[in-house]
Amino acid sequence: MASGGNVDILALGEPMVEFNQTGAGDGRLYLQGFGGDTSNFAIAAARQGARVGYLSALGADRHGEMLRALWRDEGVDQSGVRTDADAYTAVYFVSHDAGGHHFDFVRRGSAASRMRPADLPRDAIEAAQVLHLSGISLAISASALDTCTAAIDLARAAGVKVSFDTNLRLKLWPVERAREAIGRVIAIADICLPSHDDLATLTGLDDPEAMVDHCLRLGAKVVALKHGARGAWIADANGRVHVPPHPCTPVDATGAGDTFGGAFVAVAFGLGHRHREPFGEVIGSQLRGSGGSASHPTRRTDRRPAARRARRRPDGYCENLGAQIERCRHASDS
Repeated sequence: MASGGNVDILALGEPMVEFNQTGAGDGRLYLQGFGGDTSNFAIAAARQGARVGYLSALGADRHGEMLRALWRDEGVDQSGVRTDADAYTAVYFVSHDAGGHHFDFVRRGSAASRMRPADLPRDAIEAAQVLHLSGISLAISASALDTCTAAIDLARAAGVKVSFDTNLRLKLWPVERAREAIGRVIAIADICLPSHDDLATLTGLDDPEAMVDHCLRLGAKVVALKHGARGAWIADANGRVHVPPHPCTPVDATGAGDTFGGAFVAVAFGLGHRHREPFGEVIGSQLRGSGGSASHPTRRTDRRPAARRARRRPDGYCENLGAQIERCRHASDS
């Protein structure tokens, strides 16, 4: 496990304990798990072999202890996670119906929402290679927004790359405030990880190519646009490639975008294991179980022969994608 300043990626945000509806008992039974978008991201990156740390705050409660045990098991450094004895650890509930999955949160006044700029471990941020945060990190409170802004300023001053997932949650703030704050971070992001749904709401656009162009015009150096069953678009100022979705039968989409982001950043910056297979096999991995973090893929998730894994890819796919990722890596360095 990495410790203190000995990490490649630092993720900043709110971790949560999850209760996910199972379908048993007429929908009255819930499976306890873990979530929080940036915690999901951190675990996904760690499972790809990156050295990852987390910055947040937990309550002095049983749920906080459970999250600390999770990060110990996953090899995520938690020395930057404070305990706030006057607050609680956030939780959320996931329910499912024909329209998809739905979330209900208990988070107002949570320990993470009380984070302040003075709580930030300056040395750890300056020693990292990548700082990751999300739209939720910005939105959970005014003090959290100030903390994220201060962390970004520290990272940029030290030459640390900034990774940003838009993760728009309109229950947390009005769309006008979200559009302004998220746009400011996209403009300085070295890697921007928006979803199609988020950008449709924020910009009124629908075409993925136009959405990529929008983020690049704002100033993002690399854009990895997530579009569910339509796959992803990876782009920088010099080119782009569409990544088709990996064939799978999804069980639960909770945390899918976070998993993509963690794996993408770990591999795009060369911070994980040395990869023998094409990069598309990593970012094409999908969740195959329930919950926000339990079903994240590892490098051993897909054991099929490489020839079978590549069978449905178009001619030149792996070569084009690999070349694009290499360009994106250089773009983030410029």
